[in-house]
Amino acid sequence: MVAGRARGRDGTVMIPVMRPWIGEAEAAAAAAAIASGWVAQGPRVAEFETAFAAALGVEHAVAVSSCTAALHLALIAAGIGPGDEVIVPSLSFIATTNAVRYVGATPVFADVDEATLNLVPDTVEPLLTDRTRGVILVDQAGVPADLDRMRKLCEPRGVTIVEDAACAIGAEYRGRPVGASAFLAAFSFHPRKLLTTGEGGMLVTPDENVAGRLRRLREHGMDISAAQRHASSQPVLEHYLEVGFNYRMTDIQAAIGLVQLSKLDQLIARRRDLARRYQDLLAGIPGLATVRDPDYGTTNYQAFWVELTEGFPVRRDELLRLLADSGVSARRGIMAAHLEPAYAGSPCSALPVTERLSANSLILPLFHEMTEEEQDLVVSVIRAAAGLHDAVGRS
Repeated sequence: MVAGRARGRDGTVMIPVMRPWIGEAEAAAAAAAIASGWVAQGPRVAEFETAFAAALGVEHAVAVSSCTAALHLALIAAGIGPGDEVIVPSLSFIATTNAVRYVGATPVFADVDEATLNLVPDTVEPLLTDRTRGVILVDQAGVPADLDRMRKLCEPRGVTIVEDAACAIGAEYRGRPVGASAFLAAFSFHPRKLLTTGEGGMLVTPDENVAGRLRRLREHGMDISAAQRHASSQPVLEHYLEVGFNYRMTDIQAAIGLVQLSKLDQLIARRRDLARRYQDLLAGIPGLATVRDPDYGTTNYQAFWVELTEGFPVRRDELLRLLADSGVSARRGIMAAHLEPAYAGSPCSALPVTERLSANSLILPLFHEMTEEEQDLVVSVIRAAAGLHDAVGRS
């Protein structure tokens, strides 16, 4: 993904669904990392971890190569493996489910709450068995999941909750940053997320021993990091305490991440302003529902999704085509992993909300530098598709 505008088949400049807010400061930080001669995991990664932990108010942050890697390591740290079951939402990017397969466990698909797109106890409890060892609780599209309610269900049964906060940096849950209340929470820095390092991820935990093990696991299971070895004036012989992985973040990525982290408050404020404007402009359209804050927290609006219900006159794919014809790049709603060939035959309950939302929702453009004129164009296409041809004015 690049910062420039995409073009349609006829050469028309398209309004992108997402564009990272990244510029000269990030370029200078990356260049400084390169000039330092230390480009692999090193001092800037450690600095990024410290700054990220401080921003969330958590004890430990561990940088890794992706959020998928973070979820994989979190499940290992939770002791989940072959023979175990992990309850996951089907309504999530497939990486959530893939991480369960990586450790040899069985993903069990649960339905979601239609207002938040997240797992809730009512959808999880019927699937609990004596083999259930974990639940991956996704903060879908940046909408915080109700962690406290899920804990009341899971903790008495010895079921570990891993919070998949891939989309949720900057969202809040009961007055704290999402992830700050979790035992294990994973974040993504992919360009579709608010804070990006190109690729990359972060794990947070309050447990010092767990954090230490995660740091070893990301670096081949070594008991001392490469950075520590190189910093020593004497030869250091490392040992490999368990089978590990190459899930390291580079100092170039961390340098970019530090600049991005300094912009987080501005990013959140701008996205929430744009989301409120969408909500105002789209209000009252029959057959259209939009994402909202839950009563226990605030979303960062990582994605602005809308659902087309029975009252909307055109179907989702037709609306996507109409938007594209007008120079607007939108996307289908969140995928349903249980419908993909890779997970055919996997255990799941009936998933009516998941299947309805996946088939009938779409994601509208929302990015930091989006203009009101661009937003007006998006809204005007939707209103015209709904049979409303009045002009869209400034709010």
